[in-house]
Order: sequence, then C-alpha cells, then structure tokens
Amino acid sequence: MTRDTPGTPPSGRSLGTRLLVVVIAAMVCLTTASAVATAVAQRARLLGDLDDRLTAAAERGVAGAARHPERAGDLSFLGDGGRPEGLLAARLDTDGTILTAAVTARTGGDASDGDGDADPAGAAGVAPRDLTGVQRAALGGIAADGSPHTRTVPGLGTYRLLALDAAGIRVLTGLPMDDVLATLRDLVTAEVVIAGTGLTVACGACVVAVRRRLRPLRQVAAAADAISRAPLDSGRPTGPTRVPEQETGPAGETARIGAALHRLVDRAAAAHAERLRAEERVRRSDERIRRFLADASHELRTPLAAIVGYAELMSHGSGRVPPELAWRRVTAESARMTGLVEELLLLARLDEGRPLESAEVDLAELVAEAVRAARAAGDGHLWRLELHPDAPALVVGDATRLGQMVARLLANARGHTPVGTTVVVSVATTPTHCVVRVRDDGPGIPPDLLPVVFEPFTRADPSRTRAGGAAGGSGLGLAIAAAVVTAHGGRITVESTPGRTEFTAELPRRRPVGPVKDPGRPVRAPSGGEVAARAV
Repeated sequence: MTRDTPGTPPSGRSLGTRLLVVVIAAMVCLTTASAVATAVAQRARLLGDLDDRLTAAAERGVAGAARHPERAGDLSFLGDGGRPEGLLAARLDTDGTILTAAVTARTGGDASDGDGDADPAGAAGVAPRDLTGVQRAALGGIAADGSPHTRTVPGLGTYRLLALDAAGIRVLTGLPMDDVLATLRDLVTAEVVIAGTGLTVACGACVVAVRRRLRPLRQVAAAADAISRAPLDSGRPTGPTRVPEQETGPAGETARIGAALHRLVDRAAAAHAERLRAEERVRRSDERIRRFLADASHELRTPLAAIVGYAELMSHGSGRVPPELAWRRVTAESARMTGLVEELLLLARLDEGRPLESAEVDLAELVAEAVRAARAAGDGHLWRLELHPDAPALVVGDATRLGQMVARLLANARGHTPVGTTVVVSVATTPTHCVVRVRDDGPGIPPDLLPVVFEPFTRADPSRTRAGGAAGGSGLGLAIAAAVVTAHGGRITVESTPGRTEFTAELPRRRPVGPVKDPGRPVRAPSGGEVAARAV
C-alpha cells in the first residue's frame, strides 16, 4: 500500500508538473499542426505548379505526335528544342500498353567518354534516351484520363505522370519531382529546427513562469500542511501559517486562498483559545465548588459540634455546666448556624439568577438608614455620611437586597478595622449610574486577598475568632454584596492600601421624570457632623 505525500495529488504529480505537461503538450500540438498545415499547403502549391507544367508538356507532346499519326512509336518530338532535362515521354496503344518510352538526358559538355573523363568537345544539350524494361514496367497501368499520377521510376527517381488521348493518339508525359521533394525536405527541416528551438525557449519560459506564479500557492500548501501537523494543545498552530502579501499580491485567486487560510488560522486559534479559557473557567469553578463545600462544611460543623457537646452534657446531667448556660449556648450556636444557612441560601439564589423584586429605590435614603443602623450598633467607629445631590439617586431593584448589600459593606468595615477608624459612606450620581462608596482609614486588605476578596469564605484572618476573642465572620458578607450588585446589573470594585480601603458599587440609574435639583454642597447625615458610637 502506498501513501500519498501531503501536498501531492493522488496521481503523484504536482499541480505545476501537470500544468506544464498540459501547456507543453498544447504548444507541441499547435506547433505540429501549424508545421503540417504549412507543409501540406506548400506541397499542394508546388504540385499545382508542377501539374500545370506537366499539362503543358503533355499537350505539346500530343501535338508533336499528331504530326506523324502513322508512326505508333514515334517520339521524335522529344528532340524539339526547349525540352527540359528529365522530360519523360511514352506512346501507348489502345489498351494502355507502352509501345516505346524515352527520357531526355543531358549530353555534350556534361557527357563523359569511355574513360570517365568529360568530353570538352561536346556541346551542352539534352537528347532522348530509351528507357529500360524495368523502367517501362514502372509506367504501366496509367490510364489516359488526363489525371496526374505519381510513380517512382528506377534509376530516375519520382515522377509526376499524365496520359492524354487525342484522336486515338495516346501519349504519356512525365516530369521529375526532385525539385518539389527537395523543397519540401528543406521546408520540413527548417520547420523542425525553428519549431524545436521555439518550443525549447517557450517551454523554458513556461517552466519559469509557472514556478513563479505557483510559488505563493506552494507556500499556502506548505502553511496548510504545517497547520495540519501542528499540535492542537499549543494554543496556536506553529509553522509558516502566514503567506507574505508580496507573494500573493493584492488580488487574485492565490490571494483569496491565502486570505482564507489566514482567516481559518485566526478562527482556529480563537476557538482553541476560547476552549482553553472555558476549560480554565470550568477548572476554577470546580475549585470554587470544592472549596465552597469544604468551607461550608467546616462552618456548619463548628456550631453543630457545640450543640452536640452541650446536648450530651445536659443529657448526662453531670452538673458541670448549668442548664441555663448550656441552653443559651445551644441557642446561640443554633442562631449562628441558621444565619449561616440563610446566607448560603441567599448566595445560591443570587447566583442562580432568580428574578428579584423590581421597584424604584431611593439609594440615598437607603444608605442613610444603613449608616444610622451602623451607628446604633454601639461600635467605637467614626461614621460619616456624604450625599451629593447632583440628581436623585434612584435605581430600580429590590430594596431589601440593596439594603443587605450596603449593610454588608458597613459590617465589613466595622468588623475588620480597629476601634477609632473613620468610615466614610458617600452616594453620588453619574449620567448613567448611582455610585455608593464605603471608605475607611483602617489597616487595609492584604494584597494577596484582593483578587479573591469577593469570593465566598474569604477571610483576612483564617481563624474562626478575631483578636480579642470576638467571633469571626462566615466570610460570606462581601460575596453576598457582590452577588446583589451583579444581580442588579451593576459592578463592585475595591481598592486598598495601608490606611485607605474603598469599596465602590455602581448601579444603573433610573432618570426621574420631574425636574432635577440644582447641584449643591455635600449633605451629611441628618444628625450632622461626625458622630462617634462607642462599643459597650
């Protein structure tokens, strides 16, 4: 079994070779046809001239024989002046039998003596000479119908013969075809030489032209072959995947093929890159799911372990823990577990894209309420509210979820900054969005956590308790805030350096129908100034 080489057609010959074969064969056929047509036309013309001279000579022969009709074998007319050398004449009887035949031959100055030397005394001229029996036999079978015939006469060469019948006088006349045949041989020789030279030059030019014109196509084929051999896991095919524009030209079939190949390479590379990105997204999603399940299990295991422990103590009645204290701890851990489960359910619903309630929400009023609630929490932070009423901060969404988003951001600022930290909450509007910013001057977020700060169960402190014995959060607050903003068609970002951390939530703005108030100075919280709320 044989295997075809890539880029080679099944026949084993390349496109250039087949094209050259076709072109050269066509040129050979055309040149041969032209040469044959020229030779045939020249032969017809020469034979026409010879036949005209033969007819005139035959008519003269018949006229000369008619002077002595009683002499059946008389060929004396061959001795008349003006007869060309090589003129053949014969007398025929009624049934076409040759009675006598002769041919004019040169005599005199060109005659030789018995020793083979030229006779200088003879006068140059022609005289009839009788034909031999073999020569006469070659003339047999020619009818006196006035049609020319071609015969080869031994010792004399090829003759053109014509027999005429005038009142019973039949004369066969012939002229040699040596001149005609020599002319045709010279013509054919010249045609062969000229055609061979022309074909050689033309073939060489065709080879050069075809190779040059097919060079871009060979490059395209090489590029396609390289692409087919390139590993698909490399991200992009390697090899000569581009055909230079100067090779293909701005237009033409080869240019279109090259452009199509370029588009194919780009689309294949884009598809492969997209597949790699999709695989990376799936891998990250799987990692997030595994981490999410592990963190959720760990978070749920802690209160469950506490509940089980206190329940066992109460069931044994050891008395080491007062029942009231045990019930309080069980109730607290149950509440913690319930809150964690509710947060997980909320995050799952937001990730599923379930439809939210849709109503007009005044974001400035909602943020102000959240700041008042944060002040009332009894923490030792300094809270400051800044409202920029360039336009009503109206959005369309779920007021409950938006309130949870703001509350989570404020709780994050309160829970991860020390006492005395200033937290500034501002609301502003742009032509297309309402913007809520929460900025604090705390220690900041570690740089390694910034890329994953909005992912579930992300904590700056991996322990379940913070410094001072305070209970640690679940790590779901910022994830829920980001999910709420995304569900409302907005986006949330964070910038953090030591001494300054700012969360920015942008929500699509709803334009009011009525007139817009003139822009004024920032409006602070209704109570005015900076209010400090100290933890008890």
